[in-house]
Amino acid sequence: MGKKLASTFGNMLLVLFGVTLLASTSVAYVYTLTEEPINQARLNKQEEAIREVIPGEFNNDPMEDKWGKEMEDGRVLEFYPAKKNGETVGTAVKTYTTKGFSGEIWLMVGFLPDGKVAGYTVLEHKETPGLGSKMDVWFVKGGKGDITDRTPAENPLKVKQDQGEVDAITAATISSRAFLDAVNRAATELQGDAASYDSSSGATAASGSTESN
Repeated sequence: MGKKLASTFGNMLLVLFGVTLLASTSVAYVYTLTEEPINQARLNKQEEAIREVIPGEFNNDPMEDKWGKEMEDGRVLEFYPAKKNGETVGTAVKTYTTKGFSGEIWLMVGFLPDGKVAGYTVLEHKETPGLGSKMDVWFVKGGKGDITDRTPAENPLKVKQDQGEVDAITAATISSRAFLDAVNRAATELQGDAASYDSSSGATAASGSTESN
């Protein structure tokens, strides 16, 4: 039978150190095993989003041809050109707004060569379930707030409450304004005329726990 370790302060520290070392080693090992699958899943989601927002066929790899532009707040817009036989048929833009009711919203927005919105998909958001979260489908082609075939770089998108032409999500005007802010940002930066981007058209979070019209 082995000798029992004396209950001294030094021995307790030694045991604690051993347990901590074992735990940290295990965490590092699990991270190593999962890092590559997680990164691959993220890339697959990004590629799927690009194909979702660019209509028609293209035979290049937009993710290889991407470029980025850093904004004043340090965040980066990413541009993914879709080409067929060397000719651009559309561009997907990973864009964002910080003016959501619950913080950042990230979108992938597709634009045709003439600047019209071809489609979009929501990548990340924390908006209120059943309200702001409806942006997933509200602004799609045929939706109540359909933004497709509009040209935001020439005519920035605004909700009707702000004398615009887009129907806001019912009871979620803040989220709607924020969504359009992200689309307008993408369109303007894609065109390359940052001066025409009116950041004041976006929303700011209101006090209280619910959104309102």
